[in-house]
Amino acid sequence: MTASATLELVQLTKKYAGVTAVDAINLKIPAGSYCCLLGPSGCGKTSTLRMIAGHESVTSGDIIVGAKNVTDLPPAQRNTSMMFQSYALFPHLSVIDNVAFALKMKGIAKPARRAEARRLLELVDMQAYAARLPAQLSGGQQQRVALARALITSPQILLLDEPLSALDPFLRLRVRAELKKLQRELGISFIHVTHGQDEAMALASIVVLMNGGRIEQQGSPREIFNHPRTEFAARFIGGHNVITVGDETFAVRDDRLLLRKPREAVDGPSIEGTISGVEYQGTYVRVVIAVDGGADISSQLTETEFDAADYAVGERVLVTWNPKQASLLRSRSSVLVQSPEKAA
Repeated sequence: MTASATLELVQLTKKYAGVTAVDAINLKIPAGSYCCLLGPSGCGKTSTLRMIAGHESVTSGDIIVGAKNVTDLPPAQRNTSMMFQSYALFPHLSVIDNVAFALKMKGIAKPARRAEARRLLELVDMQAYAARLPAQLSGGQQQRVALARALITSPQILLLDEPLSALDPFLRLRVRAELKKLQRELGISFIHVTHGQDEAMALASIVVLMNGGRIEQQGSPREIFNHPRTEFAARFIGGHNVITVGDETFAVRDDRLLLRKPREAVDGPSIEGTISGVEYQGTYVRVVIAVDGGADISSQLTETEFDAADYAVGERVLVTWNPKQASLLRSRSSVLVQSPEKAA
């Protein structure tokens, strides 16, 4: 089994023609972690990944893999490997020769490199397709071949650039589970770029939420979901309402926002509004409330709760919550405006 390595980014910065895409970020990812770089288009996550891989130069700062500063080293000397979003398989090579290609470039003899390629194809359950060309494979199969090819150099850190984005929703869920299982079995670090909150929450041991070239918040999925620190984090992660009471702003999870009839007494803070929408979601009912003088918020009710109260569009309600279940938010100033083409 390949040994994993800690990754540390120190004041890492990337500028394109004067536009700052990544702004002096500091990040330490322990060996053996599954880390998701999460954020909207233009937040700097892909630029960060490409700098780690050595496919983008660093404007300033350092990239340290284990005890080795790799900032100025070529990709092949970093103990990392990158799986590209497009998979980038060679169309004229068979599956086994695609996987073995990096070892061919290192001068490894054909029998030895093909033996290692077969081992990795078995790991991703693609050994039966070794003789096929990429055009004869489905998107999910190509994804597995690309993964095997990225692993053949025995990297300490595997870098994945939106690896599930080209898959249909059902296949995406299946491959997502396979990626997590594979990472556990290999024991190396995976650093996975995505703009999908559900994907990051399902896969990551560490989520790094980026915004405007900076790290907005980092932590475990549960920590970020249950305790967002900023309004951006609460809104981007989803499942939260941002509510202003007096001079303070709070995030309250949809499923912890309680609805009461106007005449009912409430123990905690409350605001008034009118039900503007009701959406049946299968496992719950989402009730949208237009707050007097504020933005819409939503409450997630069980079917039993919804049926017992018999809420209807146009009805006035009191909205309340337990203050202990609310996260006090802070705003973050000076978020940079990005170049959308470059800071993806």
